[in-house]
Amino acid sequence: MPSFQTSGRHGYSVQFSPFFPHRLACASCQYYGIAGGGTLFVLDVAQDGLRPVQVFDFSDGLFDVTWAENNENILVAAGGDGSIQVWDVLQPKGPLKILKEHSKEVNAVNWSQTRNENLVVSSSWDNLIKVWDVSQSQSIRTHVGHSHIVYDVVWSPQLPGTFASASGDRTVRVWDIRGGDSCAVLIQAHSEEILSCDWCKYDKNQLFSGSVDGLIRGWDIRSPRLPFCELRGHEYAIRRVRANPFLGTSLATTSYDFTVRTWDTSQQRMLETIQHHTEFVYGLDFNIHVPGQIADCAWDGVIQVYQPQSCVPP
Repeated sequence: MPSFQTSGRHGYSVQFSPFFPHRLACASCQYYGIAGGGTLFVLDVAQDGLRPVQVFDFSDGLFDVTWAENNENILVAAGGDGSIQVWDVLQPKGPLKILKEHSKEVNAVNWSQTRNENLVVSSSWDNLIKVWDVSQSQSIRTHVGHSHIVYDVVWSPQLPGTFASASGDRTVRVWDIRGGDSCAVLIQAHSEEILSCDWCKYDKNQLFSGSVDGLIRGWDIRSPRLPFCELRGHEYAIRRVRANPFLGTSLATTSYDFTVRTWDTSQQRMLETIQHHTEFVYGLDFNIHVPGQIADCAWDGVIQVYQPQSCVPP
């Protein structure tokens, strides 16, 4: 199991490269994100572990990272100073560009997979969502509607111009940038704050949410009054939900209970509990090139790459 120690940095988010099967990035913070700076790690999976390719330091904490879909060396990170930064793996001196419009910490950034434009969506503690063309100096849209922190935002992998957001106001919302600034679907999803959401990679109408109430729920955006599945097993809040790109009924989640768990959504049951961290597990991603391979990161400063058998297609 390849692993890497971030040495005084607490892992918040990890994402595999869409171009290279062996490369991933991790956004991290000093002092649990409360104070201090942040570090963006770019790592390669090697036979002897995870090897650093580039390490970028930033003046504030980094809470999320997303790879560009049109350039193998470009990343965007979410900053605690309200900025998003554009980084180039080949330019070690600092970010290529800093875009700052959010008035509070940026929790999430995500690069669109369905459009040719350089579209990135960001969400923040200021309750706002912004859509950016990173070739421009200002955001191109601001979406208002959530009444609390927007913890997560993710583009649909199949519906052009569509993304979902998860908020502390206990709703998941679906937005279509082609149809105006208001949300297209409003889901009263949980009884507590919602920290993460993700789209099914096989059914364009399905998405999943994870909440402080310890539940993972699946939703059909065409009829969102009731969930089509509910998954129980984590002892504390769900921090990250990610859908398996190789199995349409497979999920993985991270939690404040120090575990990663895998699930079968069709049978609504937990498949596996992975306990290799000693602190809150924050970041999680599936490798789109290697069936069933997962990366995670935690507040214990460890990044792990592994392949649970429950996530591998039969």
